[in-house]
Amino acid sequence: MYYKRFQKYDISALGIGSLRLPTKQNEPNTIDRQKAQIVLDHALEYGINYIDTAYTYHNGDSERFLGEALKKYPRDSYYLASKFYVAANPDIECVFEEQLRRLKTDYLDFYLLHGVDENSIGAFIDERRDYIGFLEKQKKAGRIRYYGFSSHAAPETLRRFLKWHDKFDMALIQLNYLDWDLLDAKGQYEILTEHHIPIWVMEPLKGGRLSTLNQKAAELLKAAAPDRSLSSWAFRFLMGLPNIQTVLSGMDSITQIQDNAKTFEHPDPLNEPEYSTLRSAKAVFMDDLGVPCSGCRYCCEYCPAKLDIPLLIKGYNEQKVSGELWRIAELSNLQHGPKDCLQCGRCMEHCPQKIDIPAVMRSMTDASQ
Repeated sequence: MYYKRFQKYDISALGIGSLRLPTKQNEPNTIDRQKAQIVLDHALEYGINYIDTAYTYHNGDSERFLGEALKKYPRDSYYLASKFYVAANPDIECVFEEQLRRLKTDYLDFYLLHGVDENSIGAFIDERRDYIGFLEKQKKAGRIRYYGFSSHAAPETLRRFLKWHDKFDMALIQLNYLDWDLLDAKGQYEILTEHHIPIWVMEPLKGGRLSTLNQKAAELLKAAAPDRSLSSWAFRFLMGLPNIQTVLSGMDSITQIQDNAKTFEHPDPLNEPEYSTLRSAKAVFMDDLGVPCSGCRYCCEYCPAKLDIPLLIKGYNEQKVSGELWRIAELSNLQHGPKDCLQCGRCMEHCPQKIDIPAVMRSMTDASQ
């Protein structure tokens, strides 16, 4: 594992995100303590020292788990980050105190305003709430060492947000070689770099999709580098961007940790022939992409029909690639299937990828009939 200097900290170039820690079967918001502890222990053993969570992850179970799981480690042996999601509870002081209790710590190394986008920006920049004043106060008291924000916003929204306040210590954005153009992550990267704000990366593998790709794209990359995993191409793409501090990956198995840690043994950005190969694989993959769902599950919290939206979209995409209609028909038989979608659109308001989820559910329902 190699490390990058951030002010007073030496932070691993690879961090672990807790959103995809192992959960109990049929209970996506309850972390499987035993399996998750093994994953976390191996992450730390392999040199990862940055751990990311949030108030809303697993309905709070992520923070509670980490509070228990990290007790055996010295507090100064890792860096802990959590986030404040204004849509869940606008009272930042109340939320922050609850987070410290859950995490069993008296300070956070990093604290982020969570999910700045077109829907939430108004709440975040409301001067009556004085969120920056609170963050500055806690920073001076040593209860927050550094503060920043996470964002899925379009570049123009990001510019508006930074016009309000641009003295953030860091920012967390979704960035990978697919979204570089698809969601204009390039524009976000350039804006943050202009403002001299170091970047942390989420969704480097786009919810795991870049670790599998499709057959044609995978064959191109494997032919160029038989001993490298598909994931390593995505990580090495990011190594070529100098303003990236740490890349977060939601690893849920020892195998994933081992492979990713191997990639991050030392800086190894793609060379020009490799960039050319990756561009070709990306073009092939884009032809079969389907719906660009990352599996974050933010939408599920707000669905009155209780649909497992990422699962349904996964089946939709598999059908698109394979042409096998039975995949959609099988999902339509679930207790809560696409036909149960109320078309209310609440999910869309919270989708970082801006997917028209009701339209996808309509397409699935039509295809299954």
